[in-house]
Amino acid sequence: MPVFVALLRGVNVGKAKRLPMAEFRALLAGLGYTGVTTVLNSGNAVFRAPGNSANRLATDIAAALAAKLQLEVRVVVKSAAELSAIVAENSLAKAAPDPSRLLVAFTQESSALRGLSAIAELVGARERFVIGKRAAFFHCPTGLLQSRAGEALLGKMGQAATTRNWATTLKLQARAAECDA
Repeated sequence: MPVFVALLRGVNVGKAKRLPMAEFRALLAGLGYTGVTTVLNSGNAVFRAPGNSANRLATDIAAALAAKLQLEVRVVVKSAAELSAIVAENSLAKAAPDPSRLLVAFTQESSALRGLSAIAELVGARERFVIGKRAAFFHCPTGLLQSRAGEALLGKMGQAATTRNWATTLKLQARAAECDA
């Protein structure tokens, strides 16, 4: 069975939209997914699912979260291969020595990436924002909270996306590779 990664937007950030990872794992197992593990406490899971498309899995997970846990969140699902392709296409990785200052913006539909293009106008002098084929990448060396582009990416302009820092993205890729072995 193929390996997938699920990424939830805005879960366990502040006091809103709390989701214990044990409940998230149980929900995914209840959907028939196997080998379910979570990474950190921010709504990241790696699992195996029988022959389903990532789009269908995202829809099913979002529906289950709403129905069973009354939690309305955006869900992005990528296959292990898609996640590896995203990691490979990050042209900013070598120029960002601090992985916590490099964000990856994941969208379910590649067409949603084009909607992030307005963020480029807000990028500061030392920042870089690149939209790739599968994800967008944002390097903010002075910190996300100090950045107009970062604020936009995490806010209304970036609603179609969920972000993870580079270190978390690499952890997810490693976990997916372990699950795929």
